[in-house]
Amino acid sequence: MSNNDLQQVRRLVDDVYRSESRMVLATLIRLLGDFDAAEEAVHDAFAVAVERWSRDGVPGNPRAWLVSTGRFKAIDAMRRRARFDASLPELTRQLDSTTITDSDTEKWDNETVEDDRLRLIFTCCHPSLAPEAQVAMTLREVCGLTTEEIARAFLTKSPTVAQRIVRAKSKIRDARIPYIVPSETELPDRLDTVLQVVYLVFNEGYSSSSGGSLTRHDLSGEAIRLGRLLIQLLPEPEVMGLLALMLLQDSRRAARTSTTGDLILLEHQDRTLWNRDQIAEGLKLVERALSTRRIGPYTLQAAIAAVHAQAPHADATDWSQIVILYDVLFQAEPSPIIELNRAAAVAMRDGASAGLVLIDAILARGDLANYHLAHAARADLCRRSGRTAEARASYERALSLTQQEPERRFLERRMSELPN
Repeated sequence: MSNNDLQQVRRLVDDVYRSESRMVLATLIRLLGDFDAAEEAVHDAFAVAVERWSRDGVPGNPRAWLVSTGRFKAIDAMRRRARFDASLPELTRQLDSTTITDSDTEKWDNETVEDDRLRLIFTCCHPSLAPEAQVAMTLREVCGLTTEEIARAFLTKSPTVAQRIVRAKSKIRDARIPYIVPSETELPDRLDTVLQVVYLVFNEGYSSSSGGSLTRHDLSGEAIRLGRLLIQLLPEPEVMGLLALMLLQDSRRAARTSTTGDLILLEHQDRTLWNRDQIAEGLKLVERALSTRRIGPYTLQAAIAAVHAQAPHADATDWSQIVILYDVLFQAEPSPIIELNRAAAVAMRDGASAGLVLIDAILARGDLANYHLAHAARADLCRRSGRTAEARASYERALSLTQQEPERRFLERRMSELPN
């Protein structure tokens, strides 16, 4: 084989790795029952692929070939280790009785592999794992991000992320967390955890909690990819609602910042920059989810985003409809954040003073005392109401709490525009 042919095979293997490796990993985790062994097996399988495919040609079903090869390499390695470890006689007997034939490659059909991916998502998001570990495991094992990429996304040190993943894997192994999709009775609670993790990843990408950039498209993109995967494997109404919400929010990404990276509020965005394909897809998903009449918080939030998406310009926004949807959302899932968002919508419908009364009541309870967006919202309503001194104080409080540079620049600019 010429060098050119070898390079073509290497490029093909790289392409297959990008498109198939996480699916191969999911199946190998099920077959081997061990995350680390499965990850090693994936790398071994792709290393063998470069050699074998160069010599024998690319198999008809590369994914099945990789699963079978990875499984064989893993079992062969485990056999060797077991023979040198007298404490593993049972493992030795089990592995020595395991045979792998060429016909095994027929077992790894698409449906089985897709089921494995769903099992992997639920395993990574098991409620017995710490929330930060769920996020790290999902990004690492399901999305394939490196520990360095995860650490950069959440402003955490790489060793910290690595430790979280190690502990989570140990917890899964020691607690014998089953690698399964939950039963029908367990599914609602477990699905909530999965959706929370996916939305947390999206939110960090949509509006970074800190740092020099407003958005992290790689993270929001991974969350949308997970949402698409979930809806294919588990077309529940709230899965549709979450994917719709992410698509509708992400559709505004190009209009949310200026060329210099400065924040642009929704009311001032150039709506011609909004992604119409994402909006169309999101609106269809909202309609599907609402038609089931099993309406949850993500679907309600998506319905609110849909009202914004359908307004040709800011003045055409149906704020009365948005307030009604927030009323329903607050009944379904009471939270001070939802209450704050409703107050902002009331201010747009009924005037700044009406919204200010609601925000002051929230802050008086102390619920959002350290939430910079609550103080920023209050500052804006005070500014609009002509209460300059209070606006300045609220802007200063918001500035003391924000950790994101684009938000900081926006708040400083707004404060500098206040009359003396």
